[in-house]
Amino acid sequence: MSAIIPFTSQTPFDQVVSDILQKGWSVTDGFFSPAMVDALMADVSDLDNTYMHRAGVGRSSDFQVALDRRRDYIRWIDPINPARSAFLDAMGALRIEFNRRLILGLWDYEAHFARYEEGAFYEKHLDAFKGKSNRVLSTVLYLNEAWQESDGGELVLFDEHDHCRELGRFAPMKGRLAVFLSEEFPHEVLPAKRTRHSIAGWFRVNNTIQNQIDPSQ
Repeated sequence: MSAIIPFTSQTPFDQVVSDILQKGWSVTDGFFSPAMVDALMADVSDLDNTYMHRAGVGRSSDFQVALDRRRDYIRWIDPINPARSAFLDAMGALRIEFNRRLILGLWDYEAHFARYEEGAFYEKHLDAFKGKSNRVLSTVLYLNEAWQESDGGELVLFDEHDHCRELGRFAPMKGRLAVFLSEEFPHEVLPAKRTRHSIAGWFRVNNTIQNQIDPSQ
């Protein structure tokens, strides 16, 4: 059991669950405790790029590195230290709340650290395509200390019906958590003017059918 206190309140899930129910997306500050965010930031800061790998597009046999579309480095998160264990446990608790309150049938959660170096970006995309993915809810937790508006690197979220209309631009400020329906909301990451760290994750359903194994990562 990790000694890290994960949340800033006794009822951390209420606002996020309410937002997803009402509009399908949520951007919340102060969801996790500063101790949790600091521990995760220290963890990813210690990772050299040689220990991470270039992110790509597509999954499983469709995966390919496409530097014209995204330019971040990633490292998948396993519960190998207290910070990662506390984070995955907290997101597991959030999964249970989503299932209890919204009946989403979420099965598991996967996540990776993401590092965007100066100039890195991720073009507009969906995290899932209707009927072709097991990803239901996307999450992004930002870890950056003292991020300024001039540093760029914003998450841009687009309307689910009009993919040209912005719902908002959200700076990757320390402790900010974004959650949105994976199949509904296109989004992009604007170029950052300094190194930017986050954790991207997905709540998934189990689409395993007979001998066709549902892919992870």
